[in-house]
Amino acid sequence: MKAKQIFLFLTITTGFLMMSFVFPQDQKKPGSWEIPAEYKAKENPYKDDASLDRLGKALYSKHCRACHGNEGAGDGPKSKNLETWPGDFSVDAVQSHTDGELYYMTFIGRDEMPSFEDKITDDEGRWAIINYIRSLKK
Repeated sequence: MKAKQIFLFLTITTGFLMMSFVFPQDQKKPGSWEIPAEYKAKENPYKDDASLDRLGKALYSKHCRACHGNEGAGDGPKSKNLETWPGDFSVDAVQSHTDGELYYMTFIGRDEMPSFEDKITDDEGRWAIINYIRSLKK
């Protein structure tokens, strides 16, 4: 009986230790963004354009997934190395932003969120990613 208790204790302890590596508790929460008015009002010319679904998913996978994760939950493989948690795209706090605000946050960036202006240069690709982020809503 004592061997089972020791095994159970070690299993639970190992689980808690592993969780601390997978979900770092010392990451800062992302602060609010100061977004210029021109971006807040920026219109998405490709809103609801289903023909861009595959492009948006492909570009997201290439440029965003490493930090933001497959489902946009902020749990990508690189996220645990960041000082600031990347956030969860599926929650109302993110989804309530205008398309222009998401555009600014995604392509202009700040702090650990890099600018993607030079990596994704065409408007169609940029808006395809915004549309894909919209599709991640729970």
